[in-house]
Amino acid sequence: MSATEPLKPYLLAFPGPLRDRLVAAVLSGEKVSTTGLLAEYEAEREELPPVGERSALIDSEGREVAVLEVTEVRLMPLGDVDLQHALDEGEGYTSVAQWRAGHEEFWHSDEMREALGDPGFTVDDTTMVVAERFRVVERLG
Repeated sequence: MSATEPLKPYLLAFPGPLRDRLVAAVLSGEKVSTTGLLAEYEAEREELPPVGERSALIDSEGREVAVLEVTEVRLMPLGDVDLQHALDEGEGYTSVAQWRAGHEEFWHSDEMREALGDPGFTVDDTTMVVAERFRVVERLG
């Protein structure tokens, strides 16, 4: 990759207060993992990120605020997400149940259902998720 080639954007949630909180947690070092729906990758016809891929963390204003590097990608049923992954999301969850409730609220939101093109979308223990770990390589701006 040449120095002039732009990095792929790394987007957490949708622009607004939640993205602002997540970006701040990444920059503070509290957030080192995230969980996405396999269905979202499929809806966007996007490949899962390879380990070592670098991308630009984007804030709600659309600015690149950090370069992230993917350090681990695990595909698993939602029911298999472990406590360590939930804690490493840096959102203050203290149990998998609490983490899951927060994520289900987001995944069942009108915005997410619209993004997936499925107004009745719901998750259960068998829903496939993408559990990613990453590290901040460089802060920008």
